Amino acid sequence: MPASTLHRPARFAATAGTAIVLVVGGCSRKTSPPDTASVAASADSGVVLDSAQRAQIRTEVVAAAPFTPVVTTTATVAFNGDHSTAVISPISGPVSRLLVSPGARVTRGQALATVASPDFAAAVASYRKAESAWRNAQRIAKLDEQLFANDALARRDLDQARADFAAAAADRDASISQMRALGVDEAAIGAMRDGRATAGAQAAIRAPLAGTVVERTITPGQLLEAGATQTFIIADLSSFWVMANVFEGDVGSVRKGETALVTTATASDTLRGTVDYVAALVDPATKATAVRIVVPDRGGLLRRDMLVNVQIRSDRTRTGILVPVAAVLRNDENLPYVFVAGRQGAFARRRVELGSRIGDRYEITSGLADGEMVVIDGALYLAGSGAS
Repeated sequence: MPASTLHRPARFAATAGTAIVLVVGGCSRKTSPPDTASVAASADSGVVLDSAQRAQIRTEVVAAAPFTPVVTTTATVAFNGDHSTAVISPISGPVSRLLVSPGARVTRGQALATVASPDFAAAVASYRKAESAWRNAQRIAKLDEQLFANDALARRDLDQARADFAAAAADRDASISQMRALGVDEAAIGAMRDGRATAGAQAAIRAPLAGTVVERTITPGQLLEAGATQTFIIADLSSFWVMANVFEGDVGSVRKGETALVTTATASDTLRGTVDYVAALVDPATKATAVRIVVPDRGGLLRRDMLVNVQIRSDRTRTGILVPVAAVLRNDENLPYVFVAGRQGAFARRRVELGSRIGDRYEITSGLADGEMVVIDGALYLAGSGAS
């Protein structure tokens, strides 16, 4: 056999209760039987390599060290619920005119659409009656005050005049509130109060907050139902909510106020946000906890329903054992394990429990102790050699 040829691995049966061990022979010009003493000595260790094979393996001594947990996950983008809203029509009737289109920036109180509604005509008539009644009650109350001061009016008549005036004022205020609810602006209400013509006054759907019109859900002529028909969606696009799902092993590392870094597939820029809310319940389907992150977006990188990557950086330092990601393999049941260097150059599988991923390393929460030597490069080679 040529000198460069390796002996084939041989399997030896151990006594009852001892694991079967795979031994890889070294390079030799002459075939020789494996050293049974070495096999017996490493029967609980796994794979024994010769010096040439050992050169393909790189190890690292693990030790507990302080680190800052980082939770990495995916998330979806939503409008900031504190600065966005669906606009519901306050009045029934057909849409007579659309005043804005999606993408338009609007101010609070700005008219978005006008509605031709019989409710508006009734509200105007009610207001005019209430205004007239209030003026008349005010005039009578002032006259009765003078008469009472000159002993020309009984006290109870004065009290009745005052009560009539208060009732008229309440009706007038209610009518004004109804006009405002129908979208009538203050200029039109002032014109009605002064008795001036208000031919241009009409019911309007107005923006409840400043922002951008991101969606329009009505068309000209569409019949609206007061309090039920959604007409527009307005959002302040200067910030968004990023909704992440964090699983049980990581949720203990996430707290309100921590910093989160958000990246998208469409840009290389990283957005910095703040954890605003950690849910007090777990999704029964995914077993994940919802985490809400408020992210300022001055550059306009985010869009609603966009999928993004998130790194949540803990504000607390922990101590634990970290190993490179390449050191961790998974078995047929998808359970993580590493290779640990044992006696006489042997390597054995060791089941471990993973914690958070911190950059290119995993936290090992159980399965390793300080001072043990772990394979950090070449673990796949050992796995292919049949280590158990």
